[in-house]
Amino acid sequence: MSDYNFDVHHINGAWVQAESSERIEVIDAATEEVIGRIPAGTAKEVDTAVKAARAAFDSWSTTTPEFRGNLLKAASEAILARTEELAVIQSREVGTPLALSRAMHVGLPSVTVGSQNDFVGHAFDPEIIGNATIVKEAIGVVGLIAPWNFPLQQVVAKVAPALAAGCTIVLKPSEFAPLTTYALIEILEAAGLPAGVLNVVFGDGPTVGEAIVTHPDIDMVSFTGSTAVGKRICALAADKVKRVALELGGKSPLVVLPDADVNMVAQRVVGAITLNSGQACSALTRIVVPQSRLAEVESAILAAVATIKVGDPMSEDTAMGPLVSERQLGRVRALIDKGIAEGARLLTGGSGLPEGLTKGYYVQPTVFSDVTIDMTIAQEEIFGPVMSIQPYDDALGDDEAVRIANATVYGLAAAVMGADVARANAVARRIRAGQVEVNAGAFNPIAPFGGYKQSGHGRELGRHAVEEYLEMKALLN
Repeated sequence: MSDYNFDVHHINGAWVQAESSERIEVIDAATEEVIGRIPAGTAKEVDTAVKAARAAFDSWSTTTPEFRGNLLKAASEAILARTEELAVIQSREVGTPLALSRAMHVGLPSVTVGSQNDFVGHAFDPEIIGNATIVKEAIGVVGLIAPWNFPLQQVVAKVAPALAAGCTIVLKPSEFAPLTTYALIEILEAAGLPAGVLNVVFGDGPTVGEAIVTHPDIDMVSFTGSTAVGKRICALAADKVKRVALELGGKSPLVVLPDADVNMVAQRVVGAITLNSGQACSALTRIVVPQSRLAEVESAILAAVATIKVGDPMSEDTAMGPLVSERQLGRVRALIDKGIAEGARLLTGGSGLPEGLTKGYYVQPTVFSDVTIDMTIAQEEIFGPVMSIQPYDDALGDDEAVRIANATVYGLAAAVMGADVARANAVARRIRAGQVEVNAGAFNPIAPFGGYKQSGHGRELGRHAVEEYLEMKALLN
């Protein structure tokens, strides 16, 4: 039974009836039932949205940074006030356990939006270089394309800094998890967002996404999603030489040094692969372990996995819910089977349903060991609760651990654990990734987030996110 049926886009400050009667179904990940429908947008609707954003740009970009920051602060408070409503929607769309949805899918977006109030003014501070005054200005109309795994957070991580910078927006949320975007529009308008500043066209990537990327009057595109799609966006955007910011895939390693606390390692990595059912681009899915401690680490990880309750995301004691869709379930199962076929040693899990579950897009927490760098599961982003343990030769030491850690095309996130903090930090500096935690350093929602290599370019969160949406001008006197 559908609970959330929408037949409108949001363009120029109004809810606009969709031109097409085609609808995209939104599925409850745990029950496999339809819970909502959204319109399938068209290129013509994108064009209308771009025109509205262009018309609003001159007035919005000349508002003060303080005005824009205060608007975002009010929106942050309103998001928090609707925590339960938003958490329930996202638990049903994505399958994240409800307790985690409250903290991560709602609490983090509230912080992300509100934090822009602290940085927006400083982002515009002029710099004097000789006879040049360096000023920064909003880049213009930006096209934002968000993924499904953290629906509200990934939308606001783009929308909030773009608004803070003075840009106007055409947004496409994921068609798999679009429902909280309707609430966000209401929140921003209630906070005082003028008409035309944020325009939202719902629909799929090949139609709406490509129309945004190729539109000649969009000055910049920001995309979060797969590396394959990111490459296509770069190719499409090149024709107009427009700026592209990309936050793409990851295959993040955790390097275990010989003096690490294995119980701390086990808790961190099992938490990483079960958080959001492993559907996080920065998840620590490769554990690089000295051969001398392999058996000890395996035992600790198995003990930690055994405590994970997989089940109904609406239950308060569930630790891991389902994957987002049948398509994603099929992909994860195929990669698990590939790991077995290529000779990795399966310690626990597999491609079957977890015990006691007969429906829903569930997969077991799965741990492989003796994984080598040439195996598919060591190279491809799985986007599910699957861990690969990769041993390294103790005699080759840190050099070998770093070599294995860096042996993928990705470089989004990583971690290092070891009792010698100076050594752990030295190893962390050698890993080619945009964010490296040392000894379970806490996630920082205002630190820059983004990747090296094929994990993308550009940064989100905090002051650095605002700067992504600015142009630089030198005034010579």
